[in-house]
Amino acid sequence: MELNLGSNIFKKIGVEKIVSIGLFGNKIGMTQVFDKEGLAIPVTVIRVGPCLVTQIKTTTTDGYNAVQIGYSQVPLRKLTKPQLGHLKKAGAPPLKYLGEYNLENVSEFNVGQALTVDNFNIGQLVNISGTSIGKGFSGNPKRHNFKRGPMTHGSKNHRAPGSIGPGTTPGRVFPGKKMPGQHGAKKTTISKLEILGIDAEQNLLIVKGSVPGKPGNLLNIIPSN
Repeated sequence: MELNLGSNIFKKIGVEKIVSIGLFGNKIGMTQVFDKEGLAIPVTVIRVGPCLVTQIKTTTTDGYNAVQIGYSQVPLRKLTKPQLGHLKKAGAPPLKYLGEYNLENVSEFNVGQALTVDNFNIGQLVNISGTSIGKGFSGNPKRHNFKRGPMTHGSKNHRAPGSIGPGTTPGRVFPGKKMPGQHGAKKTTISKLEILGIDAEQNLLIVKGSVPGKPGNLLNIIPSN
């Protein structure tokens, strides 16, 4: 897949605006950019939004202040009647993903408002959450980086876990023992990733470093405090 990032990808947005609300997006893939010294910097390209404000909660009506946003339009048959009724009340199309963010002040948001990459700034730090790549049932060496056993003749302990606890006292295995099991496929957050580029025309966000998951993975981008 070829990406036309445009010549204005590293131009700073004219209006300085820092959002206190997160946005949904999808990971496109990784590439690299070069700084002024010619050093290659690994970056991730993310297609962010546009997200729609589907509900605004206040202390008078719900007991707390929050903004709910929706993302990724889907056919009507993909949602239930209660979900469609909730979105219809906000005048929004059928959206697959909904997210809620607690805020102190919700007066600057309106139901039906579109949120895009224009709400971010180059140089801003963000926390990005997503589901990590699943690697199936894995043993201790792969899952927890354990050492292997001796590979000499007669050894039968190459990748086996070995003893998992004392037999007499306490006579049981403590919870949380590092054992073989499902590796990956869990929610992961990478903190304080720097935004290096913004393409408002294609709703692209360029962040330094890697983010969780495969290309196409759903991501939640939240401004870092």
